[in-house]
Amino acid sequence: MSETSQYAPSPWEWVRDQVAEYEASGGTRANVLTDTDMRIIIVTTTGARTGAIRKTPLLRVEHDGEYALVASMGGAPHNPAWYFNLLARPDDVFVQDGPAPFAVSIREVHGTEKATWWSRAVDAYPPYTEYQERTDREIPVFIATPR
Repeated sequence: MSETSQYAPSPWEWVRDQVAEYEASGGTRANVLTDTDMRIIIVTTTGARTGAIRKTPLLRVEHDGEYALVASMGGAPHNPAWYFNLLARPDDVFVQDGPAPFAVSIREVHGTEKATWWSRAVDAYPPYTEYQERTDREIPVFIATPR
């Protein structure tokens, strides 16, 4: 991320508020999916078109120090904006799972590896199954590995 990049908070108030509270508390508050006990992480990307810094709370799906980033968008017919940010700038991604963000390498998974990670994601958040049933697109899964 460029030192000149500006943070562009989400247009959704609940996302802006959750990210702000999570970061201000070092991950000790606002660290669960609303009205659940399911933990979240904050994923920081650089906008594919704007170059602005974007921050997105995603469900925490962690295994052996790696994280699945599931581009479900609740089963919408299109991928979320952050999906395109990952494709455009895969070397400009950070994950925050606790007090401080850390740089990650990103790769999209397919085939058997995707099936393994998809199973982990569904174990962490069963509605992912319903989300896939709602859409004709195959929901992408990326793996974030700390650098």
